[in-house]
Amino acid sequence: MEIRHLRCFLAVAEELRFARAAERLHMEQSPLSRAIKELEEDLGVALFVRTTRSTRLTRAGTLFLEHVRRVFTALEQARDSVKAAANGFHGQLRVALSDGITPSRLPAVLALCRQEEPEVEIRFFEVPLSQQLKGLHDDLYDVGFTQSDEVGDGITAIPVWSDPIMVAVPARHPLLAHKRIPLDELLRYPLVLCDPQVCEGPAKHVDRILRRVDMEPLVAERVASCDLMMALVSAGFALGLAGAARIAASHEPGVVARPLALRVPPLTTYLLHAAGEPSEELARFIERVQAVESPEPPRPKPGHHSDPLEESAP
Repeated sequence: MEIRHLRCFLAVAEELRFARAAERLHMEQSPLSRAIKELEEDLGVALFVRTTRSTRLTRAGTLFLEHVRRVFTALEQARDSVKAAANGFHGQLRVALSDGITPSRLPAVLALCRQEEPEVEIRFFEVPLSQQLKGLHDDLYDVGFTQSDEVGDGITAIPVWSDPIMVAVPARHPLLAHKRIPLDELLRYPLVLCDPQVCEGPAKHVDRILRRVDMEPLVAERVASCDLMMALVSAGFALGLAGAARIAASHEPGVVARPLALRVPPLTTYLLHAAGEPSEELARFIERVQAVESPEPPRPKPGHHSDPLEESAP
């Protein structure tokens, strides 16, 4: 088995068409088919089910794909480490981000790292939570951030930041008559919420809040980013639910942030690392993260329909 076999397998597995995979690899279809046949003979299993109309992975092929992706991630990281050493860096910290972690805090963390350990290169990887957890187990990442504490065995989750959940309301919306919005009133209007496939932690947190009232929410749209959520709210398409820092960071005009009337737990950001004593380098990074406070909510500008981001009612 050679790297070329793995490259061919990965292309076919992701394209599920030999013609497209061959085009992606800039090769003819015949040698591509031959490489896949050699790989299957080497492994002793069929990786694909091929018909005249379609190509799909077998169960063995699906399992093999997970490992092959990790192989190429490790190779990429090895190449980057060598380049970093050549550029004067003497260490590397691989940071995985899931759930669309609030970007407003990252500059402060990076500034501390650059000030205190400029020789350590920090690389970020935006990945789904399931991929982050696998990567932490397989030593593909040193540390990660997520907004879910459901991380399973072998992973340490440290709560580092928290945000009150707020309702993002279009300017001049009838619900602005409430300083704190009752949940049953909120559920009378269409909502735009996080896509659980992309932002698993925030989506589960919001769904638990909405289930407190015996009313079915009218979900107009599920989105992959808070920026799109705020754009839809600003356009009057629907109401949104998100952490205060996320709404503040969007700077979308025509969006008013209001707390819910009932007490709800804040949305917590967790720092994850493999269980056990962290390395000295990682321990220093964790200290810097814990030193970063939540950003102050912006004050309303003259002429803008925005309220200060308030804490939820006690």
